[in-house]
Amino acid sequence: MSHSSPHSSRRRVVALGAVAALAAGLAVPLAAMPASAADDGLAGSDLYLNPWSTTLEAAQSLSGQARADAQLLGSIPSADWFTEGTPDEVEAAVDAVVSAADARGEMPVLVAYNLPFRDCAQYSAGGALDTAAYQAWIDGFAAGIGDRAATVILEPDGLGIIPHYTTLDGNLEWCQPAEVPAATAASDRYTQLNYAVDALGALATTSVYLDGTGASWLNVGEISDRLLKGGVQRADGFFLNASNYQFTTNSTYFGTWVSSCIAYVTEVAPGGFGACGNQYWNGGPATDWNGTAMSQYGEWSPGNADLALNTDGVDSRYASILGAVEPTTRFVIDTSRNGLGPWDYPDGVYSAHEDWCNPPDRGLGLRPSTETGAALVDAYLWIKVPGESDGKCYRGTAGPLDPERGIEDPAAGQWFVEQARELIVLANPPIAPLDCHVKVVGKKIGKGFVAALTVRNDGTTTLAPWTLSWTFDSNQKVVKVVGGSAVQDGADVTVTAPRVHPALRPGKTAALVLTGTGAAVEPWQFHLNGRACTS
Repeated sequence: MSHSSPHSSRRRVVALGAVAALAAGLAVPLAAMPASAADDGLAGSDLYLNPWSTTLEAAQSLSGQARADAQLLGSIPSADWFTEGTPDEVEAAVDAVVSAADARGEMPVLVAYNLPFRDCAQYSAGGALDTAAYQAWIDGFAAGIGDRAATVILEPDGLGIIPHYTTLDGNLEWCQPAEVPAATAASDRYTQLNYAVDALGALATTSVYLDGTGASWLNVGEISDRLLKGGVQRADGFFLNASNYQFTTNSTYFGTWVSSCIAYVTEVAPGGFGACGNQYWNGGPATDWNGTAMSQYGEWSPGNADLALNTDGVDSRYASILGAVEPTTRFVIDTSRNGLGPWDYPDGVYSAHEDWCNPPDRGLGLRPSTETGAALVDAYLWIKVPGESDGKCYRGTAGPLDPERGIEDPAAGQWFVEQARELIVLANPPIAPLDCHVKVVGKKIGKGFVAALTVRNDGTTTLAPWTLSWTFDSNQKVVKVVGGSAVQDGADVTVTAPRVHPALRPGKTAALVLTGTGAAVEPWQFHLNGRACTS
């Protein structure tokens, strides 16, 4: 998987970055959220929408439909990625995001992605030089958060791809780089992750989630073992499906089985990972021990006539071995691109199908939410920033074209216009276009600026009264508004319609003229009555 984000010249330092129906369809039991989770952690919080995200940054160099697509995607909270920099640089970058979120009383989702030899030097190669450098970087990351609320997605692929790793079954995995000491590579990885769990977990209101891979990757027992070695019992839980496409339903079952396996091997039969039911053979008491490998190309459910989609066997295995013991390890699911599930790639066409790498014809999934209605699931998050490329995908060919698309894919983390359009058109549930537009004409005057704003209501309802809001990028101040009245709180500005013309009807426009001090820099997104607009 690929997760790189581009440098943001805007921030100057490291790169940032049907729920009820779903719950009703699961055999997984529903439960009320513990008060402590809702009060102090991610679950139940309001997610932070970064007005200076890499998505809105991409929109600044686009026009027409491509710009509107980026602005639409930028109107929905995605995680902010931190991928490099010195300890001081990452501290400053994290502090900028967390401070802005804290001022709004919202929860920022931060991805820490800087492990030494991350992604086994593939599409998202990079990371800290060694354990000491990584620990110093994590210290800077933690200092940037301080005592403010934050959620940290700790190292995607960090437990899925470990250099020179031997599985519980005794198999040496494929990532075997010569430049990494084979004797210590695995233990070093666990040292690094445990340090990060403890450093971040020591903060007053920070939630930390470790890499739980996904329903089509490691089996339940294998990832449960790695999570325990990585410190999941001292973290808030694990995350699933980062930058991937597995159905949310399947991820919910898989995560619940992982949580059940962790409960079993820690409370019932220490070390008994082999007894943990998993997705690669789903037999159990409820199916008379008939089983098969579960398919990722359909949604799993109890009683499904297709054995490859039937969860009864695995569910009944855990019911049998756990007894009265309840799974308690919580998790989050990346729903940024999984609305249609994974790409069912053509057999025999490519020597390396790379179904994780910019697969065609995928759609946005469930919108980010910390109210999931599903037991153990703290949130649905957009961890991968939808619209950003997974890398240059060659699918076993010599390149430079992606043979499935017939074009050259952008580098990892760069904006992918064609894929952004696909994700929006094929979104499940569907997503509506932005229904307002703001045109800005401005210029610098002395130490300040003057700007004319034309606001258009493209919706179907009259807005009365209407408000237009935005966030400045630094120290700009509104001095005067013609056509409304302004209130400014820090960098956040809200202009309210004048009393004499309080209504903005569908298809109609309103005009504002602003004068202010500071740089003549246009905000990256405006909101009309709280709804994002194109501009």
